[in-house]
Amino acid sequence: MRRKRPEGIKDYTGPAGGWGALKAVAVSLKAQQIVSQGAQTLLKSNQPDGFDCPSCAWPDPKHSSSFEFCENGAKAVAWESTAKRIGGDFFAQHSVSELWEKTDHWIEDQGRVTEPLRYNPATDHYEVVGWDEALAEIGAGLAALEDPNQAEFYTSGRCSNEAAFLYQLFARLYGTNNFPDCSNMCHEATSVGLPKSIGIGKGTVSLEDFDHADLILSIGHNPGTNHPRMMATLRDVARRGGKIIVFNPLKERSLERFESPQSVVEMATLSATPIATSYLQVKVGGDAAALKGIAKALVALDTPDAPVLDHAFIAEHTAGLEAFRADLDATDWAAIEQSSGLARADLEAVAQIYAQSKATICCYGMGITQHRTGTSNVQQIANLLLLRGNMGRPGAGICPLRGHSNVQGDRTVGITERPSAALLDKIQDVFGFDPPRADGHSVVESIAAMRDGTAKAIVCLGGNLAIASSDPQACAQGFRNMDLAVHITTKLNRTHLLMAKASYVLPCLGRTERDTQDGGPQAVTVEDSMSMVHASRGFLMPPGENVRSEPWIVAGIAKATLGDKGAIDWDGYVANYDRIRDKIEAVFPAFKNYNTRIRAPGGFHLPNSAAERVWNTDTGKANFIVATGVEEDETTRDPSVLRLTTLRSHDQYNTTIYALDDRYRGVFGRRDVLFLNAKEIARLGFVEGDVVDVTTALAFKRDDRIVQGLMLVEHALPDGCCASYYPETQPLIALEDHDPQSLTPSYKSVPVQIRSAGTKNAADRIVARAGVAGRKISVKA
Repeated sequence: MRRKRPEGIKDYTGPAGGWGALKAVAVSLKAQQIVSQGAQTLLKSNQPDGFDCPSCAWPDPKHSSSFEFCENGAKAVAWESTAKRIGGDFFAQHSVSELWEKTDHWIEDQGRVTEPLRYNPATDHYEVVGWDEALAEIGAGLAALEDPNQAEFYTSGRCSNEAAFLYQLFARLYGTNNFPDCSNMCHEATSVGLPKSIGIGKGTVSLEDFDHADLILSIGHNPGTNHPRMMATLRDVARRGGKIIVFNPLKERSLERFESPQSVVEMATLSATPIATSYLQVKVGGDAAALKGIAKALVALDTPDAPVLDHAFIAEHTAGLEAFRADLDATDWAAIEQSSGLARADLEAVAQIYAQSKATICCYGMGITQHRTGTSNVQQIANLLLLRGNMGRPGAGICPLRGHSNVQGDRTVGITERPSAALLDKIQDVFGFDPPRADGHSVVESIAAMRDGTAKAIVCLGGNLAIASSDPQACAQGFRNMDLAVHITTKLNRTHLLMAKASYVLPCLGRTERDTQDGGPQAVTVEDSMSMVHASRGFLMPPGENVRSEPWIVAGIAKATLGDKGAIDWDGYVANYDRIRDKIEAVFPAFKNYNTRIRAPGGFHLPNSAAERVWNTDTGKANFIVATGVEEDETTRDPSVLRLTTLRSHDQYNTTIYALDDRYRGVFGRRDVLFLNAKEIARLGFVEGDVVDVTTALAFKRDDRIVQGLMLVEHALPDGCCASYYPETQPLIALEDHDPQSLTPSYKSVPVQIRSAGTKNAADRIVARAGVAGRKISVKA
């Protein structure tokens, strides 16, 4: 007899993709009131003459088909190109206090913002304001600061190269390197760790390399939800006999079985392709130990008569092997097994397969980077690849999976709080001013400055910072401390409801929309996860006559703030984006012939030094970097402490909640869940369906670090581990709980304890309120 599951929880037995994905696309188009227009829009998604999908950064194939979109990409396009609008009437009807009481899903689902808005504290309403007036007031507010370093300039990875370049130019001419951006919260460990290992902070593979790889190591990511177009690539690898070994705490359906919506045979026969050759459920936070175990086993296989390591490559191209081997020798197998949650025999079996592989790619996501050991985790992956020379040759290399569609491009064109001297010198050469030389603030540092009162203004080029960040308690306090907050956005979100002394919402175009300036129709450019730069051209009419492009808005704020300082031709840049690209090329020579090459279908590939086996490191070689021992497992000291990993649902992209289902995990109509395996639920004295409160444990325990009212749901997870949705569980993550090297918050490894629901706490805390109608993060006004 089938067991009865709690309300909204079902056993999902189907594959990823398939008819369920097509149905979800249709439902999404209908919900956004764009069934006919939406279908036409999707045919332009990721096409050479169309727009770049505003979802993930997976690259486009050289020979695109008519359907270069996935389920979640279609949801992102529908969400942006919705027919729903909110203008002056909407904000006259709803006070900010009233909006605050709505769920996050409801707030964003109201539609596109169509007018520039200014908050009126006397009425508690956003009110329509003219562009000239808004820009003048914003410029005056920024110009009035005593020190430019009192301003923070946040960037979302969805903005274009052109907008990002103008933004960094404006802020540096203004006088600061304070560039907190979404990279700080996701792949900063890659940007910090890989340059020390291989001399570049990007992946080394191209999409074509997957055609030549015979082994894919897939670590800490869920492509079926976070970058579904990757599933077609993994399916091709599996169908031609390549091996795919998965390391992930949760069993994710897309990495088990995938039914391609573009395969007539699979759709007609309801069949699917098995993806993972083997699936190892590593403990939350145990990735470094697992990687070290594979390396230790691999080195043990190497003998003079039967070499396994690529000794010629190591001798010519690497440094530091002896210290790395000494650390492997000193690391005990018992510690590796305890920390990773995996058996020695399983890790040795992986090493055997790796030893036999002629070309290996390692793909990883935020399950690797968002830990206290994030930078070290990334470097351990590089170490493993270097042992067998899997860098800089066909079918081999490292592949960090970026989230936002242009988060890598933003960094490439200068959005960095830690600029190199070479970058600043080049800006000085091209623009004739000496930019600030001191490092600026990352997200964690910006929030601390806002909370502590040393920051006075913030401009957000997209995003939902207060809810995306760790410690939203501190971020909410920080926004309310500000003299000025400016939000450039397509839709309203909860961060816009955290009122500074002066708050503005400025509506911008989305990727799908036509951008016409004085010089005619404009295209923007983006860079994908594999360093391909290509054009994006929207074609839909803007959602309102007062909606402006991101470059136009950035230039407008710059003119209002700086006046004639620097003699920058802001109007000329906005009139014709080719002029912006000319300046990008002047600062970054890798963009040679930029305007010519982006007009070719598919764009062009930026040079990648490590892919050419050129190592721009201090040693001039690729470096084996030692991470001593393995991370201690809190559950060995206190069995009541679990390690929580936060995750997205399938109806979600970052903080945007498209709907309240998580189809592949069997959750429908709700998000108030905490996943544990059945054994752990029983060990802790509960049964599935019980409602619990979750509190932060150990060093960062505090009364207000609590999330209430989560329902226990059985799911395949290792012992000592649990999982719940982001951003609802953000209140559990202390601002100080981050990787010390990259400052990436530890979203994926949070020590927590659970208790029966109902304990009362201080009225001024932040809590995540759960319910089948949606969720909100609530902060006392």
